[in-house]
Amino acid sequence: MIEAGEYYTLKVLRLADPGAYLDDGVDGILLPGRYLPENIRPGDPVEVFVYHDSEGRPVATTEKPYGKVGDIVLLKVVSLTPQGAFMDWGLLKDIFVPKSQQKSRMYKDEKYLVKIYRDARTGRVAATEKIDGFLNNENLTVKEMDVVDLVVYRSSDIGYVVIINNRHTGIIHYNEVFRKMKPGDRFKGFIKRISEENKIDVVAGEPGYNKVGGEAEKVLHLLEEHDGYLPFNDKSDPEEIYDFFGMSKKTFKMTTGNLYKQKKIAFTDTGIQLLPEA
Repeated sequence: MIEAGEYYTLKVLRLADPGAYLDDGVDGILLPGRYLPENIRPGDPVEVFVYHDSEGRPVATTEKPYGKVGDIVLLKVVSLTPQGAFMDWGLLKDIFVPKSQQKSRMYKDEKYLVKIYRDARTGRVAATEKIDGFLNNENLTVKEMDVVDLVVYRSSDIGYVVIINNRHTGIIHYNEVFRKMKPGDRFKGFIKRISEENKIDVVAGEPGYNKVGGEAEKVLHLLEEHDGYLPFNDKSDPEEIYDFFGMSKKTFKMTTGNLYKQKKIAFTDTGIQLLPEA
């Protein structure tokens, strides 16, 4: 069954003036002509996102929205009505947030963290600012050292509350954060600790040696992009390192130390230098 708010790979049934009709197992879903790939023919597969047009009809697009059903994303309000707010989610038709799904009054041009959902009665895709009801740590789907997707939710007394894989909540403690974060920031992290009460501590980046290996490739790539030299070393400010490399100073020192032992870089008085391959 084809449902709105999801990606599908569908075959072209037939071409017509409005575009191409794709096989949905029923009458076909229209992919408007503006989105047709070049030289497309009946039988060809197309990856599309399905949603409803302004008249409530299912329609396909090759554009990619900022999120699909189940995702929690930061979106901008583009217009207001007595019934609710419309937000830009990267498609021709904006996504609607009913007034009943707003925590407080929304304002045009402001950004809000919302969850994209499918209305059970109409099947249409909408958004809600009331995220808490979708999050719980009772039945965890993650374990310690798992790499996860994180979205910053809000700040607390001890750190930033983050949403884990759109399902759970955790904390990144302030002493493990090297830059300012704001609601809606998205990045990879890993589960550092799960308490007996299912409280979760998370850390940005990847765990252990995988992290160092991945960061080493990043450092080498950045060196290549900057003519083989970067003005950073173990005396550099931690925030400057994090802003440029996206890693803590500790990880930077571990990574560059490993690259030095592998004779891929050299340390200078003012930074690091890429060495030619032997």
